[in-house]
Amino acid sequence: MLELMMIAGGSFVLGLSGACMPGPLLTVTISETLRRGPWAGPLLVLGHGLLEALLVVLVLFGLGEWLQRAEVFALLAFIGGGLLLWMGGDMLRGLPRLSLTLNPGEQARIHPIAAGALVSLANPYFILWWATIGLGYMVVANQAGVIGLAIFYLFHILSDLAWYALVSGSVSLGRNLISDRAYRWMVGCCAVFLVGFGGYFGWRGILAISNL
Repeated sequence: MLELMMIAGGSFVLGLSGACMPGPLLTVTISETLRRGPWAGPLLVLGHGLLEALLVVLVLFGLGEWLQRAEVFALLAFIGGGLLLWMGGDMLRGLPRLSLTLNPGEQARIHPIAAGALVSLANPYFILWWATIGLGYMVVANQAGVIGLAIFYLFHILSDLAWYALVSGSVSLGRNLISDRAYRWMVGCCAVFLVGFGGYFGWRGILAISNL
């Protein structure tokens, strides 16, 4: 029992430390919350968590070692960087039409669940984390059997949910205080950050190739 409690606590703290770091998912959470309200954060985490569940299975079946290869990292960085550049550019193009007074059907084209998975997949460090830190923790959790792995995954997801629900709720509370002009500025800043992350990932991919 004590071992399972330690796995749960360690997984939650480790997950929370990663979730609190600024990144593409945080940026999209703020942007989507302004459009959809406080449920955007949990929905994004659901998509993020479904992708993580798939990665846990794949890593357990031996994908972890393959993901650590420099050429694989470079490929993920280029694909992910391109996806973030596209998402950021799409947000920038839509700025003139943005308004907090939305009619039904004016929601973003990408559902938050899909966006949560896509934005996470676009981040090569997310994949690398699971191939290194995540794999290491799974090895430890696996000593307690399947239940240890299940608790590791559950509390990792709970840490993401706790953080992004807090972010989404906080942003949503201030929604009525934000004008359409301020809203466009905030979404524009989020879009610029996504473009910046996309460029950074592409640059890291170039460095990974140059070191081969």
